[in-house]
Amino acid sequence: MVESSQGTQPVQHRLPVRKLFAASVGNALEWFDWTIYATFSIYFAAAFFPGELSQVNTFATYALAFFFRPLGGYLLGRFADLRGRKPAMILTIVLMAGGSVMIGVLPTYEQVGWLAPILLLVARIAQGLSLGGEVSNASAYLGEIAPAPRRGRYSSFFYISTGTAVLIASVLGYVLAETLSKEDLNSWGWRIPFLLGGVMGLIGLWLRRSLAETEQFEENKGTARRVERPLLTTLREHPKSVGRLIGFTMLSTLCYYTFFSALTPFAVKTRKADDTEVFLALSIATALFVALQYPMGVLADRYGRKPQLMVWSAATAILIIPLSSLVKPGFGNLLVVFCVGLGLYTAMTSIAPAIMSELFPTELRALGIGAWYNLTVAVFGGTAPLLISWLATIGRPNLFFIYVAVGAAVAFLVILKLPETKGSELR
Repeated sequence: MVESSQGTQPVQHRLPVRKLFAASVGNALEWFDWTIYATFSIYFAAAFFPGELSQVNTFATYALAFFFRPLGGYLLGRFADLRGRKPAMILTIVLMAGGSVMIGVLPTYEQVGWLAPILLLVARIAQGLSLGGEVSNASAYLGEIAPAPRRGRYSSFFYISTGTAVLIASVLGYVLAETLSKEDLNSWGWRIPFLLGGVMGLIGLWLRRSLAETEQFEENKGTARRVERPLLTTLREHPKSVGRLIGFTMLSTLCYYTFFSALTPFAVKTRKADDTEVFLALSIATALFVALQYPMGVLADRYGRKPQLMVWSAATAILIIPLSSLVKPGFGNLLVVFCVGLGLYTAMTSIAPAIMSELFPTELRALGIGAWYNLTVAVFGGTAPLLISWLATIGRPNLFFIYVAVGAAVAFLVILKLPETKGSELR
């Protein structure tokens, strides 16, 4: 509740639904286009890479694209700090949708030889640049339009949209697996989600054109233009913020790409689980993931960021290895794995934009988040599907889950030193 201008009549705060919807739908479309690559890789890997290592090579391309995310975060983050959040978010959606359409129409290795995987990599590079800018700019936008006491609630819309996008991708996988034969999926069915993502990108572009620029940016754009060597400035003037961002992002990205990307092909290819059951379990768990975002954002606004992050990191460290033993045939087993893992993860995702926005001042916010967040994601998240796939080929997949547990323990130690920022005003 807030008071009116007369100071006597309480007024209920109203969420700017249209503004949040426009920003979030664009973000959802970005993440849909990014996610379907991993989700449908089990069907199109052989179309671009011949031989027994087709899946590994497909994830190597996936990982390489991640290393363009820091570049995208730097370039598009600096663009957003100088020119505005709105034009930067429009540019990211054009790059992402264009890459998706390109993948959807690419010729196969059988048709053009090694040109096919090269073109696939080019499309993924465009998407890597796009997503590098998307996360930082959308996070900055949501953080900057939110009232300080409600920043957790506003931030929750980022992963509500992300989770919805992943849910749509998972449901689409389930529907296509149920309605098309394996032969059809492998030959042409995998192209459907990429082409759909391109069409949906046009909707996101239209919605984002209606967004208003944030007051925080307008008030600080002059300061941003006076900053020289901005990336070096983040290290020189805000080293603790950089270290904290890397520390909790390491576990966050491992959780995201383990549950949303790596486990689907691992369960199907290595543990011989039924692909339809995997998609269904992931779909149900993703619906839970979306439903918990706003309540967890409310909790963070009331009780603080730090307690939620400590519970998430500690529980992940303890439970990830036991959960990995349940990745095997059987719908119930798979449902437990995805629901527990993604349910815990909402403690972080619901407030991620708030935490990151609170680390840097406005003139460095988009670049600071974009560069360091995406570098961490490239190193730990982009390699996760490749790492688990490779460890499975040498018979040591359990080492991957030990790796995640160690990452969770490190994140817990970083979070112990994190200052509480609940209700703080952005700098």
